Amino acid sequence: MRKTVPDRLPTHVAIIMDGNGRWAKQKKLRRVEGHKVGIDSVREITETACDLGIPYLTLYAFSKENWSRPKEEVKTLMSLLGLYLELEVPMMMEKGIRFNIIGERSDFSRSLQSQFDNVMKQTAGNRNLVLTIALSYSGRKEIIRAVRLMCEDVKNGLVKRIDERAFKRYLYGPDLPDPDFLIRTSGEMRLSNFLLWQVAYTEIYVTDILWPDFREQAFLEALGEFAKRERRFGNIKEY
Repeated sequence: MRKTVPDRLPTHVAIIMDGNGRWAKQKKLRRVEGHKVGIDSVREITETACDLGIPYLTLYAFSKENWSRPKEEVKTLMSLLGLYLELEVPMMMEKGIRFNIIGERSDFSRSLQSQFDNVMKQTAGNRNLVLTIALSYSGRKEIIRAVRLMCEDVKNGLVKRIDERAFKRYLYGPDLPDPDFLIRTSGEMRLSNFLLWQVAYTEIYVTDILWPDFREQAFLEALGEFAKRERRFGNIKEY
């Protein structure tokens, strides 16, 4: 039975999906099995967020550093990514979910890049949820890339004022609001180079649950914790 939905929900939830490998190890399975079951969690959390009316969900799926993993594991992850894109489009269309990507898309094969483009094109008119997947993503590289692009436009006289609003236009997802809530599974207490600029005032929630086991009830519990938080953005509470 679904637990009570909190009265106050975040506008943008970001999730560091961690623990697929440990989940598989605990069950004496190959790491790939953890990744496969992790896709089921992606589907369930995405559908739940959409059903709750949360307009933005960003999932950290593959970091720039993940390319250094064993070649066979990377190859399997790329295959699973392609399969996910193929199978989930009907659900996205039914639920009104728009697919989006942040990260270095050029790092992927041409066939995967073509899939990215096709899914984004197919779902471009959907309005219920923006599902953003971070792929070959690095928060530091995103900031450096933004600085380089902005410097070029300053040099060419296209930027007259340098401030946070102007800088944000050069990030991977300039139209995405900053996350209100960041969830990390598997108990690790670090950001892992994820959305370093955007999470300046984001509420952070860490759970020991491994990603393949993080489903609707765990998500609702996390959202319940968010509802209890008092967001002051550096101000003080009035007494």
